Amino acid sequence: MFDKVLVANRGEVAVRVVRALRELGVCSVVVYSDIDKNTLAVQLADESVCIGPTPSAQSYLNIPAIIGAASSRKAQAIHPGYGFLAENATFARICADNGLVFIGPSPEAIEMMGDKNVARETMMRIGVPTVPGSDGSLETPEEAAVFAEKVGYPVLIKASAGGGGKGMRIVESPDQLESLFNAAKAEAQAAFGNDEVYLEKYLLRPRHIEIQVLADTHGNALHLCERDCSIQRRHQKLVEEAPSPAVSPELRARMGETALMAVREVGYVGAGTVEFLLDTNGSFYFMEMNTRIQVEHPITELITGTDLIKEQIRIAAGEPISFVDRAPFEPNGHAIEFRINAEDPANNFWPSPGAVTALSVPGGPGVRLDTHLYYGYTVPPSYDSLVAKLVVWGTTREEAIARGRRALDELKIEGIKTTIPFHKKVVDEQDFNAGLAHTDYIPTHEQVLL
Repeated sequence: MFDKVLVANRGEVAVRVVRALRELGVCSVVVYSDIDKNTLAVQLADESVCIGPTPSAQSYLNIPAIIGAASSRKAQAIHPGYGFLAENATFARICADNGLVFIGPSPEAIEMMGDKNVARETMMRIGVPTVPGSDGSLETPEEAAVFAEKVGYPVLIKASAGGGGKGMRIVESPDQLESLFNAAKAEAQAAFGNDEVYLEKYLLRPRHIEIQVLADTHGNALHLCERDCSIQRRHQKLVEEAPSPAVSPELRARMGETALMAVREVGYVGAGTVEFLLDTNGSFYFMEMNTRIQVEHPITELITGTDLIKEQIRIAAGEPISFVDRAPFEPNGHAIEFRINAEDPANNFWPSPGAVTALSVPGGPGVRLDTHLYYGYTVPPSYDSLVAKLVVWGTTREEAIARGRRALDELKIEGIKTTIPFHKKVVDEQDFNAGLAHTDYIPTHEQVLL
């Protein structure tokens, strides 16, 4: 096991990693931008280093500064969290060149599966069905128009180098293509430092199902059931649950084995997620693979009794998966995650930075809150708006929903607007309670939810 690990991220994920390191008996070093000097992660870490000014390009994406901080504090490894440099193969390679362990997959695996075009080609080669897509990245709107005319509208523009809804646009007609194509490229460049995009045929009202996978250097690879991430706004997930109401044990086994085919094909090591679209006929199509830990990993932890962050760290240190003897997993109960963003749902989810003037945290059986908020903390306008993840578990889906309803009522965050009112409407909505959500759930329920 490592003696010291640097956490190259911020917010709730930095807090999550610091806590996992503390439980493993590993010293933590957190890097931060100047505006983040008072964050909870900095307060909880054993050591901290300022790596630059507020803009992420000069701090959390500043590879030389991060490597310098790790070297100066004699860290042995770097945990990238999610976002920022978590899926950057160049960063992983530079870590290795400087004698640092990147807590994630190899640069080669990131390049193969982190690049959406290469991932699709890899899955097609091993016989996994994929959504029809362009052959590689597209440079101009004119190239995109040729593909769109071939498969028919609507089409989906997607960033090749990242996820989380960044660099993604739905194009419903030819007159929208040029402006949305250019907007997607610009957003991809700002988010990932890479403006490459490609196109896919857009499936109407599928479910977004993802399989959590783990693989170590000892030849062990397993999946930990599925997550249903269908409730999204502009491709940003807002509510996730595990297991999916739409996935039978037989379908779970098939999707899990398909995900493991991808893991074995690329020699993947670490935690990752293979994402699929599930249509109304029960057919599933490979969408992409996220070569990192996911925001929604807590719901998998609750239904499998595992700690995925600790497993990431153990695997990177050369240890085998600690619970491999318990696979294959069947879900134990039901878990739901509500993403609490500093946004105003009543004002088109407009960002709402500012000082937290009051904070009341829910508790009781089956309730977990992952957050970096505290009374008096000021949410900056400079980064992602995620401020907390409210996660609930119940023996049944019905109990988990009831518990979520109760916990949302207990959670009070004042001084900023949040998505709590939106989530309260979701848990009372008829189709959600019936397990009928799909990727167009929010647009088709706007009158009820918004």
